[in-house]
Amino acid sequence: MIGVVGPGARADELAASIDGVEFAAGTVDEVLAAGPEVVVAVGEPAASALVDAGVDVPVLPVGAGPGLESVSPERAGAVLEAGTASGFHSRERPVLEASIDGTACGRGLFDAMLVTSEPARISEYAVGSAGWAERFRADGVVVSTPAGSFGYSRAVGGPVLDPGAGSLAVVPVAAFALRSTVRVVGAEAILEVSVERDEGDVTLLVDGGDVPKTGGLESADTATRR
Repeated sequence: MIGVVGPGARADELAASIDGVEFAAGTVDEVLAAGPEVVVAVGEPAASALVDAGVDVPVLPVGAGPGLESVSPERAGAVLEAGTASGFHSRERPVLEASIDGTACGRGLFDAMLVTSEPARISEYAVGSAGWAERFRADGVVVSTPAGSFGYSRAVGGPVLDPGAGSLAVVPVAAFALRSTVRVVGAEAILEVSVERDEGDVTLLVDGGDVPKTGGLESADTATRR
């Protein structure tokens, strides 16, 4: 069985693209409950939602951006047909796990960010892991996976990470300094990110979704594979 998560019209089109194959299309919960062998994620939101739900089967991203090396919608049917005939090749990708005071609060495929809720409200942040630590004043700080390094992280000066590099980028957002440090760390790193001086409300975002208050960030091996 192949699961399909994403916009309804496109999901229905994919489900009708291969004869003799059973498809399950619907919400993330509905599709995962059906027990698929592989899930098609149509668009970035679908891929992100599957990771947050703890998907444990291979995921084929379709039209989900360059960071996931996703398949174009036009090629999706042919790729699925080839995969069902000869098997799917999977690759592991890093996933972020965010926690607040040791309590897990979200999983991210692309990035996690602490940021001031009001524009131009600078706060002071501390970021550290085994062997290093630093503090800086900025609008925020973003931690991105290779998939997320093509997005907001890149827009604020972060590097584009190779999808297979197994690394994360730690990037200050509009740092209040002429020079700021951008770090690339291993995907297995446990990062502690905290607000040292708050000059405005600070929000934790995981793949663009709000998480109440602030907390630490730690990375984990991927549960999403292609």
